[in-house]
Amino acid sequence: MKKVGILYHPLKEPAVKLAVELESFLKGKRVEAWSGSAWELEAASAAMDGTDLIVTVGGDGTILRAVQVAIPCKVPITGINLGNLGFMTELTVDEAKDKLGRLLSGEGWSDERALLDAEVQSTGMKQTRRFHALNDVVLARGAAVRVIQVDATIDGQPLTGYRADGVIVATATGSTGYAFAAGGPILHPHARDMVLVPIMPHFSASYRLVLPPTSTIGLRLQTGPPGTLTIDGHTNMSVENGTKVMVRLSKDVLRFLRIHPQTEFYSTLDRRLKGKQ
Repeated sequence: MKKVGILYHPLKEPAVKLAVELESFLKGKRVEAWSGSAWELEAASAAMDGTDLIVTVGGDGTILRAVQVAIPCKVPITGINLGNLGFMTELTVDEAKDKLGRLLSGEGWSDERALLDAEVQSTGMKQTRRFHALNDVVLARGAAVRVIQVDATIDGQPLTGYRADGVIVATATGSTGYAFAAGGPILHPHARDMVLVPIMPHFSASYRLVLPPTSTIGLRLQTGPPGTLTIDGHTNMSVENGTKVMVRLSKDVLRFLRIHPQTEFYSTLDRRLKGKQ
């Protein structure tokens, strides 16, 4: 590897400090390195030319922001965990330099994860907008504390009308996040299925669905007050009545560069769900 980018959580002082140390460490190994806030994606994108790896310093939320930079350039991510769960991160702070050095020398393996492609159609938008999501796409209520109506279709066929706080469409990676908190199943991270989970359904369908990778999920907001569309927990927008969101599996994938054995998902699942490192 010739060039590594470091994206850190700007509100965590230990993350900022470690990013500075890692940049110095990489340059000491004659690797070109740059660093920046994971909240300033425009600046990060401008530095991406020739970058071989993105190292994130923070938690899963920092990775979700870095994904938006990594996908267009098809650059892998290695995460260092300063958060709580750290399902997607790979390294602890204590092992960061040693394991990163081994990755630079060619060790490690590529962990491919499915992405969602969300297409948003609304009369209030001048054109259709598209987003990538590693974790989930959520269509939920807005500021008004009341249930909303979301009509759902699968491959163009009517499924049901959810009266709920919202509806989640998640990847296997996202199945351990918000979808799990809402009662959804946990999928192995390499599965390419999607899960459809209502949030606090009220006198409407409450079942959770696991859908194959060929499915197209349609969600249409049918309520008076505006709702909220959230992509991976950090891209949020107000959407009006009649907004339609089409979600399908993306043709792109995200790659994590990892050094730990591939068999560790199940052995660490319970520990991480309990918030332990």
